[in-house]
Amino acid sequence: MFPPNFAWGAATSAYQIEGGWQADEKGLSIWDTFCHEEGRVFGEQNGDVACSSYELWETDLACIQQLGLTHYRLSLAWARLLPDGTTRHVNQKGVQYYNKVIDDLLACNVSPMVTLYHFDLPQALQDRGGWLSPSIATLFDDYAKFCFQTFGDRVRLWITINEPYVCAKLGHEDGIHAPGLKEKGTLAYVVGHNMLRAHAMAWHSYDSGYRAEQRGAVSLALNSDWFEPLDGDCSEDAAAAERELSFTLGWFAWPVFVTGDYPEMMRYAIDAQSSRLGYTGASRLPKFSEGDPAVLGTADFFALNYYTSRKVKAGGGREQTLSMKCDRDAEDVLDPSWPVCGVSWLAVVPHGLRKLLQYIKDTFSNPAVYITENGFAQAGPLQIEDAQRCEFYKSTILEVAKDVNNTLVALVHLRQVELSQVLELALRFAVRQKVLE
Repeated sequence: MFPPNFAWGAATSAYQIEGGWQADEKGLSIWDTFCHEEGRVFGEQNGDVACSSYELWETDLACIQQLGLTHYRLSLAWARLLPDGTTRHVNQKGVQYYNKVIDDLLACNVSPMVTLYHFDLPQALQDRGGWLSPSIATLFDDYAKFCFQTFGDRVRLWITINEPYVCAKLGHEDGIHAPGLKEKGTLAYVVGHNMLRAHAMAWHSYDSGYRAEQRGAVSLALNSDWFEPLDGDCSEDAAAAERELSFTLGWFAWPVFVTGDYPEMMRYAIDAQSSRLGYTGASRLPKFSEGDPAVLGTADFFALNYYTSRKVKAGGGREQTLSMKCDRDAEDVLDPSWPVCGVSWLAVVPHGLRKLLQYIKDTFSNPAVYITENGFAQAGPLQIEDAQRCEFYKSTILEVAKDVNNTLVALVHLRQVELSQVLELALRFAVRQKVLE
């Protein structure tokens, strides 16, 4: 059913599993700060201990071997390596930890896929403006080059930034993710722009300085739901679904894979709402500068995070204040026939993944694809005998199989999908449960 080059893996992110938030001279991240501010996170939970992977890595490695995985995606905690976010001070204990993880994986014939940034910006850099500062791209590039130089002799698959959409919108528009900023209709577009600049700088640094010797591949992980019109015969609903894809996947994929600039549909919608609401400044969606490294072509594969789907109808664009919701002028609707798992927004729609893969193939010139996130949420205590989750993965894998003949897909199951469950993995290992007991 699947070709020999199909990769099977599991994955994690540093803040969600490592714990050891102050261990061995690690610096603070924005998630350390955010979770320790009262009222920010459900149940006042935090990642101080999480799954304690910083202390129990060997147990995780045993699980990886037991599952027979070919790939393992992990992220590096920027502040564990560079406590103030810069190369002025390198934390050698952090370097030793990640060296061990990478070496142990390779000794078990498991290929590491390493993410440089998974939501956890060093707090020291947030204090200097974070992703809103134009200088963050150069700081990220310095960090990336440090990682390429330190670990790149053994790492062949790199992700620069995970889900820039989530970092921009949930962290700077909605304020429900770190750093918790809420300035609707403006900040998210600036953050997304600087993340693309940072990614492009890092890709070019790898391409010119490391690729020939290290022979690796670099991309960024983009998240998207699958969107389709609520009424297939309604042209307005069809246009709204296309806008949703443009504002979600297209926001970052279009500059990297198609034109080097944002989707025309996205810029037109934003500028039209600015005009309607009397916004007289420059376009809220920034323009790329000739002085920045070109963003077009800066992905060696397509890394996709998919969880759910939505039906879409036109509407939502007549608000009287600037916002991304207003710009999109679309309303997402859950199909009542779709089962919902764990959290209210997460409908189980495996066929949406197949449709999204087909869209990526058709729109972005049939790139190689890694599914870098996908999962099933459950509320309450962990269930080892887990028929619902098993059925979810069976259905998802069968849908991927329908699309795999012409597209290289690596199925990588990742983390939990709800902020309120920030301490648990979506795919939790039974062996770890016994250790913690």
